Amino acid sequence: MKYRTFNLILLLFLCTYLCYGQEKVFPKTREVVSINIPKEKFHLYLLIGQSNMAGRGTVEPQDTLGNSKILCLNRDGDWEIAKDPIHFDKPVAGVGPGLSFAREMLKTADKDIVIGLIPCAAGGSSIDIWLQDRFWEQTKTYPYNNTILRTKLALKDGTLKGILWHQGEADSSPQKRELYVQKCTQLIKKIRYFFKCLDVPFIAGELPSFNKNAKDFNPRLYEIKKHTINFDIVPSDAFTSLPDNVHLDAQSARELGKRYANKMKNMNRHEK
Repeated sequence: MKYRTFNLILLLFLCTYLCYGQEKVFPKTREVVSINIPKEKFHLYLLIGQSNMAGRGTVEPQDTLGNSKILCLNRDGDWEIAKDPIHFDKPVAGVGPGLSFAREMLKTADKDIVIGLIPCAAGGSSIDIWLQDRFWEQTKTYPYNNTILRTKLALKDGTLKGILWHQGEADSSPQKRELYVQKCTQLIKKIRYFFKCLDVPFIAGELPSFNKNAKDFNPRLYEIKKHTINFDIVPSDAFTSLPDNVHLDAQSARELGKRYANKMKNMNRHEK
């Protein structure tokens, strides 16, 4: 009888400890916050493209630890403390480059700066979906129009400091990639003109090297750089994929975010 009682007490203790631990390590709640800082201190970064920007990596404890100085615009248009997944384009959304980008940017930012991420990527979307503002069946959205509306909402509180673009898997075939330079250049101009920020940094990510079309697609990005101001490219070498051989695993997605941040910092230094 005493043995059973001891086991029950031990079991209760373990359950309480594990539940508390999981709540501490894997936060279940989303923390909506109010913005009470000057617009120039709230630095906004737009995250657009397709699934490797949205993120498909497996969420781990480190991805759910929030920081009150890193926020994201949620599905409802409210600011909340950023925790992965920050995108919501599909139920499979997971770890992408956005959160690690913000963490890296914050390391060298002035102490009064707050970073706001605007997640707008749409898994599987082609450049035509974006450029022509077409409905995208997979996400049941108009990715370009959604980006415009969400960014306008965010700009009420902050200042747009950069645009991160990772897209191309849907346009990497021989037929589609031939027109990619023209189309992507047009999209960059379209977004910049709409928000009257003609020189805001725009950074694109290469297709990861494990993508069979990467070596033929990625040179198109460097063609864009030749005639587009404040445009740069993040290398995607030495990354590993999920079993689907399409999407970055969580570790690679985090590293991609750091590379975006380092590129953004370099661009900002050159502007000064």
